[in-house]
Amino acid sequence: MAQNGQTVTAHNGVKVEAAHYNGGAAPGRAVTPGGHPMDPTQPGFPVFHRKFANPAPLGLMAFATTTFILSFFNTGARGITEPNFILCMAFGYGGLVQLLAGMWEFAAGNTFGATAFSSYGGFWISFGLIFWPGSGITTSVYTGENAAQLDQALGFYLIAWFVVTFIFLIACLRSSAALISVFFFLTITFILLAAHFFTGKAVLGVAGGAFGIITAFAAWYTALAGLLTPETSFFMVPILPLGPKN
Repeated sequence: MAQNGQTVTAHNGVKVEAAHYNGGAAPGRAVTPGGHPMDPTQPGFPVFHRKFANPAPLGLMAFATTTFILSFFNTGARGITEPNFILCMAFGYGGLVQLLAGMWEFAAGNTFGATAFSSYGGFWISFGLIFWPGSGITTSVYTGENAAQLDQALGFYLIAWFVVTFIFLIACLRSSAALISVFFFLTITFILLAAHFFTGKAVLGVAGGAFGIITAFAAWYTALAGLLTPETSFFMVPILPLGPKN
């Protein structure tokens, strides 16, 4: 009878660990010469228990960088008036990369991060489609006598995202001051931009752009806090956690 921790050799040189269990030997667990567990049905493939990396900094970086560029456009900086240059960022970094970060958050078991990053990845892709000439939204639908409807439609679009962002703000109130600041400033950004399109007042668009820049820096800061670890950095940055202490 095998004793606890006893290792016996099975066929083909594969070692099997047998454990003493209720007076008898429990089913053996195959291991490689290096000690890694193996699937007994597929002895040629060691089973490695991988650790998921944290996808949150990637999602925050993608969100912050794309928001930063669009917000400078909203403030009218350097006389840029056409939003088309933002499309590459909206489709690529803010859209695709952030959506991928959201999917990886699902795998990591973070429901909040998965929902937030996936949602804003979808936001940037949908925003890019509005101004992409191939979609026809601004080049064929809202033209001529329908041109005046575009601003009102954008206002409703931004109001919807204001509601989504406010829900995220409520849902993260016990996370950290850093993360709360991201959603707080983003909520203000969306409501100001919605008011700008509804009223046509340029000052509201500039204010929305300014708060968007603040939002971007808050997201960058939160991303930095997630990237810094005692093993890889000489310093850490505070995020002021507000949740229960372990």
